[in-house]
Parts: sequence; C-alpha cells; structure tokens
Amino acid sequence: MKKLLVTGASGFLGWNICKIAKKEWNVYGTAYSHPVEIDGVNIIKADLTDFREIKKLFREVRPDSVIHTAAASDPNYCQMHKEESHKINVDASIHIAGLCADLKIPCVFTSTDLVFDGLKAPYREEDPVSPINIYGEQKVLAEEGMRKRYTDTAICRMVLMFGLPGTVSESFIQPMIKAMREGRDLRLFTDEFRNPISAQTAVHGLFIALEKVKGLIHLGGRERMSRYDFGRLLAEVSGHRDARLIPCLQKDVSMAAPRPPDITFESSKAYALGFSPLPLREELRRLAEGL
Repeated sequence: MKKLLVTGASGFLGWNICKIAKKEWNVYGTAYSHPVEIDGVNIIKADLTDFREIKKLFREVRPDSVIHTAAASDPNYCQMHKEESHKINVDASIHIAGLCADLKIPCVFTSTDLVFDGLKAPYREEDPVSPINIYGEQKVLAEEGMRKRYTDTAICRMVLMFGLPGTVSESFIQPMIKAMREGRDLRLFTDEFRNPISAQTAVHGLFIALEKVKGLIHLGGRERMSRYDFGRLLAEVSGHRDARLIPCLQKDVSMAAPRPPDITFESSKAYALGFSPLPLREELRRLAEGL
C-alpha cells in the first residue's frame, strides 16, 4: 500500500483520518505534545516546529501523499500566544509544502472558516479573506505561503466538525452531551452561524481533495445553523429532550479571540466533485448510536 503521512494524528481530525485511511493506506501519523496510539497506524513523535525534524521525518517515511492537520487550533490560545502558535500554524505548514514540492507528491492542508469576518456569508472560495482573530490570520498566512511554495497544494477550508472522541481528543459536542447528561445549564449562541459536518464526512472530503484538488476548496455542510439550534437538534436526537439549553449572544461571553457571527460556506465546487454531506439529523442519529 502507498504511504500516507498525517500530521497531528492525536488531534480530533487527524485521529479520524488515521482510523479511516488505514484501511487503504500504510499510514504514518505524527504526534508530539499528546502521545497517541492508533491500532494499525505508525505513530512518530515529531516536533514540527523544528525544520530538521520535519526533513528527517520526510526522509525516513518517504510518503506518497501528505495531509497536514497539525495546528494550534484553539483561537483563544493563539490570541494569547502569537509567536508560539505561528511556528506550528504558519512556519511548519510552509516547510511541509516545500518538502511535498521536492517530492512532487499530493499535499492537503486543513485550513478554517475563520479566515472570514462573518459579515458576508455564505462564502465562496473566490471571496477575499478577512480574519478577525490571530488564528484566522495565521491560517491565511499558511494558505498563502504554502501555495507560493507549492502551487499544487490543496487548501481545504474546514467548518465546525463533530464526531466520536479520539483517545486524547474530542469534538465540540462531547462537553455539550456531558452537560446534558448531568443536567447542567448549557449556554449556546443564537447569533453565531456555521454549517457543521461530521468527522467522517470531513475525511471523505479531504480524500476527494487529495485526488482531485489543487488550490482552494470549501468543505461545508448543507445546513446553516446557530449553535443554539444545533444544541436543540443534538438534545432531541440523543434523547436529552429535557436538556437545559440557555440561549445567549456572543457579546454575553468574554473570550480572548473575537468570533465572526456567520461563516457558513458555499461549497458547490466540492459537491460537484462528489462531496456529499448527509442531513445533520441523520449524521447525529448515526453518531448517537455510538455514544
């Protein structure tokens, strides 16, 4: 089998990629600050902020394809630790693109919907970027730097993702379900809109990009939904109809990094290539069976 290198294997998305890809690939996953074990996957401890380690990694693995998910992905952390997060979010990403260019192999990079300010949704790939927090700014710099180093890089802008937790990571819904089970109040925004997808759907989109995309692609779901309405749907599908969901506004919650109000995507390009998210109710119903 061909070799696939997945950076950030201990993260929620990277873990899901490894679990799915190992059926058809010889998968090598990197981890550093959060050691992880995935059956059937070769895990390599590597500090991607050290260019010498990245070069050694590529020299030893000799991958046929790369999916780069490793990142400091907490916007609040990035806002307060700009220099540290820049090293992994920007510098490491550009180095990886350069090494993929040297080998002339497919390179997929997972970017974010936070490259937009949320004032002109739905967003197409052609729309100008307008980040309002450091994390979004760093992803823009990574996108630009990677494409400059390797024009064949597939830049996949990802939306809010949910799914079963990994061994050392989880999605945004796990704390929500825990609060519902414990009968605690759960404050959710009524004025923040996204078009979420499941991790399995996201991985399917990334492999489409690996085969068919050079440049930008948006991988968004078909349904625009507020955090509050998503919580209501999750409570219904998971059997927590008495969940104590409290509607609130973004301005009611103090956060280090500002959040855009509406960063839903227009993803018709991806749909035309075969990316086909299921209705959220169906995705959550399938997920609830495994919770």
